[in-house]
Amino acid sequence: MKIDSAVLDVLSNATTEGSSLKLNGTLDRKLYVSTNKVLELAGGKWNRKELAHLFDGDASEIMDQIILTGEILNKKQELGYFPTPSAVVDRLMQLAQIEQGMLVLEPSAGNGAIAVEIAKKTIVHCFEIDPENSNKLASNLLKTAPEYSVETKDFLTVEPHKANFRGDLYDRVVMNPPFAKNAAPKHVLHAMSFLNPGGRLVSVMPSSVTYRSDALNKAVREAAISIEPLPDNSFAESGTNVNTVIVTVQA
Repeated sequence: MKIDSAVLDVLSNATTEGSSLKLNGTLDRKLYVSTNKVLELAGGKWNRKELAHLFDGDASEIMDQIILTGEILNKKQELGYFPTPSAVVDRLMQLAQIEQGMLVLEPSAGNGAIAVEIAKKTIVHCFEIDPENSNKLASNLLKTAPEYSVETKDFLTVEPHKANFRGDLYDRVVMNPPFAKNAAPKHVLHAMSFLNPGGRLVSVMPSSVTYRSDALNKAVREAAISIEPLPDNSFAESGTNVNTVIVTVQA
């Protein structure tokens, strides 16, 4: 079931705590009925005493699934690491306009779907939080790149001028950040501070960046020079049907 964008906006601003979800603000009757229908289909039951919808599981995880996909699914998805399909990588590379000699950052590099393509053109520096993926990434880059670096670290803990031993900022950032719990805009906004003047960031993001009204997603929209929708099911081969876009930011 596809969900109307007005309902998705209401859900993105709801307050969740454990299994409880509370709607914020005053909704007109029609919007409330539509929102309540979605919550009930997702397993939420209105509890008059709590003045909230109660779910069997974690309400925030259930809302993440709905907001990111724009629909109610029969099968729960884990919205974590999904490798970037080759067609998406190709489009990222086209938009990034990478030239030989540029210094490029891939801050959530997984096992290297994007980073390996960057390495064929120029120097790439990578961060990856998962040790297993980080090891695969280093192995994949070793086969491709004359110059690269890989650090096993949470990118959000890295300071811009300490990302590499020279203290340099980057000409390009190309990325597919984590999506769950509204992480994507946090990663993109942080990555923007790693760009040299005139540099460019190109990132896959959930399509919810186009309508979520929180400060993080608004800030990404304001910074973007373009937001390009990707075809439906672009990540199907990676195990998710999350609707996605590519955001481009020019420093």
